[in-house]
Amino acid sequence: MTIASINPATGQTIRTFRPISDQDLDARLQCAADAYARHRPTPIRERTRMLLRAAEILESEKEAFGRLMATEMGKTLKAGVEEAVKCAWGCRYYAENAERFLADEVVETGTARTFIAYQPIGPILAVMPWNFPFWQVFRFAAPALAAGNVGLLKHASNVPQCALAIEDIFRRAGFAEGCFQTLLIQTERVRRVIEDPRVAAVTLTGSTGAGSHVAGTAGKEIKKTVLELGGSDPFIVMPSADFETAVRTAVRARTINNGQSCIAAKRFIVAESIADEFERRLVAGMKALVVGDPMDPATDVGPLANEAQVKSLTDQIERSVDAGARLLTGGRALDRPGYYFAPGVITDISEDSPAYHDEIFGPVALLFRARDIDHAIRIANDSPFGLGASAWTTDPRERDRFVRELEAGMVFINAMVVSDPRLPFGGVKQSGYGRELSVLGLREFVNIKTVWIQEGGAGKPPGRLAESE
Repeated sequence: MTIASINPATGQTIRTFRPISDQDLDARLQCAADAYARHRPTPIRERTRMLLRAAEILESEKEAFGRLMATEMGKTLKAGVEEAVKCAWGCRYYAENAERFLADEVVETGTARTFIAYQPIGPILAVMPWNFPFWQVFRFAAPALAAGNVGLLKHASNVPQCALAIEDIFRRAGFAEGCFQTLLIQTERVRRVIEDPRVAAVTLTGSTGAGSHVAGTAGKEIKKTVLELGGSDPFIVMPSADFETAVRTAVRARTINNGQSCIAAKRFIVAESIADEFERRLVAGMKALVVGDPMDPATDVGPLANEAQVKSLTDQIERSVDAGARLLTGGRALDRPGYYFAPGVITDISEDSPAYHDEIFGPVALLFRARDIDHAIRIANDSPFGLGASAWTTDPRERDRFVRELEAGMVFINAMVVSDPRLPFGGVKQSGYGRELSVLGLREFVNIKTVWIQEGGAGKPPGRLAESE
């Protein structure tokens, strides 16, 4: 696979990169192992000081980083700048909280000094996607580095300049050589990195297929994995909802990042009594979006990331229409240079069509009608995915049912699904396992060590549990 920057707005190749050799890869893995030996004993306040410096770099150079993201994967310049600022927030969050999150946790047993220690485990490999080329990396890297681990990044092949820029940010922030390295390698060489004994664990954000391959390889090596995979998030609207806010948010929730987000709302499940008006407003909202140059401040939706995305999305829509679905607007590639796709709405979706079960990764909304709350929950849960869910209601009983019964790692009531450094992020079912962000994300890649210190000499813990597991 070619490692190249191709501008999605024009389809033109900006720059290509030669993958590193096997010899260079081995040297980088050894560099990571050596760096870990030095980084691990570094005082946590020194680690967090460097994270604060990384945040300062991200904030001061946000325009340049935003422009780089727009050029490599097509997100609007505004969205790219916001992404850089969010990365700074993530760095600051762990800089301000890591010492508390990693402090020894005392457990009173009454007979000994006992506590839980949270200690680093080594070099962590991150296999990351192109859709949020900075944020996906920083939400792994900030807690990993704060905990005393070191990072190895295998980024998507179409965002190599973003990958190298991130490595440079950590270098300039003061992290020693080898603490964070970008590996410019092809996908087929990831297995070798996972199998290398110097790599302690793996985190991946990507497709279900990629997650299965990575988890399978890591499982054979008995290595921890965290997987954040696809999503087909429901956006449920009940009659009691604030209709104006719900429909306005629906358009934004579907088209965030040009529709290429795992947590973008994709399946709009609307109560029958309000479905006609919701459909009319949703179609009008999608038609009104300005599709164009991501560098233009007037643009709402930029191009898809690459030609493969255009072909895949086109195929999914066409096969769904062939299976009986109705395309109400858009849903097609635009006849212009670059990888532009008209925002669309599709309805009357049969259960045997791609639009029903697949993740639709682009600016196309899937509209379903629900007879009642039971039907809405059934449609929402009838998916192989379980990442996020959004439900709109002012009825406390409906709210409680959505919170308890929706099969998702995150449920937002009267708000669109977002990621926040303070809250755990992740899903269930084929959307993966493990959590990123918050204290839980930091503790995914640490040794949670039980410590029992019997004062006054040798001895064993008292009680019948001491002699069993």
